[in-house]
Amino acid sequence: MPVSQEDLEATIRNAWPIDHLEIIDVSSGCGESYAVVVVSPAFEGKLTLARHRMVNELLKSQIAQMHAFSQKSFTPKQWAADVQKKKEAQEMKEQMKSTIVESDPGPVTVVSDISVDVAGEAIAKQEP
Repeated sequence: MPVSQEDLEATIRNAWPIDHLEIIDVSSGCGESYAVVVVSPAFEGKLTLARHRMVNELLKSQIAQMHAFSQKSFTPKQWAADVQKKKEAQEMKEQMKSTIVESDPGPVTVVSDISVDVAGEAIAKQEP
């Protein structure tokens, strides 16, 4: 029997205080594969493995019915840092795009009657 997104959400929200929760059905809606992001102060002071074990234990019966399950778990402080890092990366990407557009010389006209010598000086092409 497929697992519903609502069931996963209710189970997680009833277990711990949740600052942020994303549940994504990555199985095209059939409920066989989910990816979750859980942000909770309940994870404070715990290593990633311990946080994953907490989530896996909580969702043991639902995970047993799935084909695949992936998770990311963060403390609120880690989540804020991750969001900030992604925001800065996006801003840098946008800045790089605008820099490329600003520095683009536009279309280049090719003149077939002129060549450039080794010193970079334009010289007229000579007919054979």
